[in-house]
Amino acid sequence: MLENVFFGGKKEQTVIEKIKKHIQVLNTASECFKKAIENREREQLYCVSDLEREADSIRREIVSMIYEGAFLPYLRSNLCRFVEIVEEAFDLLKEAASKFEYMKQGLDAEIEEDCVKIADKNLKMGELLLIAFETLFGKEDLREKTLAIRIYEKQVDEIKYDLIKKMSEKEVKDFWHGKMLSDFVDFLTRISNVIEDASDYLHIINISLR
Repeated sequence: MLENVFFGGKKEQTVIEKIKKHIQVLNTASECFKKAIENREREQLYCVSDLEREADSIRREIVSMIYEGAFLPYLRSNLCRFVEIVEEAFDLLKEAASKFEYMKQGLDAEIEEDCVKIADKNLKMGELLLIAFETLFGKEDLREKTLAIRIYEKQVDEIKYDLIKKMSEKEVKDFWHGKMLSDFVDFLTRISNVIEDASDYLHIINISLR
C-alpha cells in the first residue's frame, strides 16, 4: 500500500523529493551554524538566513502541490503538518543564529563547549529525521530511527540542565548580554524538542497508511 500511495504519480514523487530537500537544507544550515559557533566566526552565520529563505520557498511549493491534488485527501494535512514542524525547527535555528550574532562578548569557553555539543546533537537528529522519513517508503523499522532521535533529545536535555546551572553561577555584568545569552540557549535547546515532534509525526503518517 505504501508504494501505491507514495509512488502512484509524478506529483507524489516530486513532493517526496521536495520534503527530503527541505530536511536536507535544515541539516546544511545546522552544520553551518555549528561550525560558526565552534570556530567563533559570526560572519559565517549569514548562511542560516539564506538557507532559511530557501527552505521557506520549498515549504510553500510542497504545501501548494499537496493541496493541488498530490496524495489522497486523508494524508494531506498530516504531510503538511510534518513540513510545518520541520520549518519550526528552522525558525528556532534562525533565532539562535541571530542572538549569537549580536552577542558582542561571545561565549566563554565552558558554555561554548556545551553549546557546540548541543548544536552537534541537533545536527545528528536532523540527519536521522531524513533517514526516518525515507524509511516510510521501505521495509526498515521506523521505530528504530525515532528511538535514536528520542535518545539524542534526552541527551540535549541533560546538557541543557547542566548548562543552565553553569549560567546561573556566573556573574552578569551586562543585562543585555545576559538576556541575549539566555535567549540563545533557549532557542538552541528547543530545536531538539521540535525535531523529536517531527519524528513522532512520522508515526502518525505511518499509521494512516495502514
